[in-house]
Amino acid sequence: MFKQYLLRVALVWFALIALFGHSTLAAAKLNVVATTTSMGMLAKEVGGEYVSVTTLASPDRDTHYLQAKPSMMMALRKADLVIAVGADLEIGWLPAAIGSASNPKIRNNQPGYFEAAQFLDLISKDAADRSKGDVHPGGNPHFNLDPERMAILANQLALRLGELDKTHTSAYQANAQSLTRKLARLTQSLKQSLKQRVNNREGVVLMHNNADYLLKLLQVPVLGYMEPVPGIPPNASHLKGLADTLKNRQGIIIHAPYHQNSGPRKLAKILGWQIKVLPIEPPKGAGFREYRKFLSDWAVALNSGRG
Repeated sequence: MFKQYLLRVALVWFALIALFGHSTLAAAKLNVVATTTSMGMLAKEVGGEYVSVTTLASPDRDTHYLQAKPSMMMALRKADLVIAVGADLEIGWLPAAIGSASNPKIRNNQPGYFEAAQFLDLISKDAADRSKGDVHPGGNPHFNLDPERMAILANQLALRLGELDKTHTSAYQANAQSLTRKLARLTQSLKQSLKQRVNNREGVVLMHNNADYLLKLLQVPVLGYMEPVPGIPPNASHLKGLADTLKNRQGIIIHAPYHQNSGPRKLAKILGWQIKVLPIEPPKGAGFREYRKFLSDWAVALNSGRG
């Protein structure tokens, strides 16, 4: 009798372990680490309920110049997938952080490492010169402001997530298709809001070439850059040359919150132009709604440069 009792208890325990063990596996999410909030938006929208997303770079910091931190390494150590921008944007800190994380799944050329730039046709790819200090030797990595390129990445990311989690492949694909439709509508909305704006006497001066993709998409001329070379701060002679070239033209000056404002102020005073300070990334934890507002704010600022 006692042996039968022990057998029944053992069977009950095995049944409970099987039940709750299966539930735990079913509820497990892929740990996704995104380097920027734009890449985090893609992960959040495409991965949906089946991923947990951590973002490494704060949107108010210049992603070119971050430093590897213990908190990054901790997140990377637990990651199933890293989503990087690529094109050397994170070269100063991400390889070191991944190397210190001791996680072979997310190393370069592994399924757990997704480099967005590899799937896109980058602009300015042949114009960079690292010897002059250019921070974009592999082409312009700021494609996050281009909803059409983000749609391409959404579908590529769905494929990668499906490779890592075959159980939810169809869900990832459906989410990517949904995001693609939303991004297409956003593109049309942005173009509509700017279509009356463009003429030969209007355009934008940027501190850095981080809005080139968006301005090209919306056919807004870039009249110049305050940086003589991407990554090199403005100097007096370069600003004077810009001011001489742009006299009697209409436009606005745009720079990111983390840029020094002395150069923009000097140029704006000479030209009588407005200055707009705009983020290069959507806010932390952004989904599509926040990403849409982020780009819509850019459209509003561009419209303010009308003569």
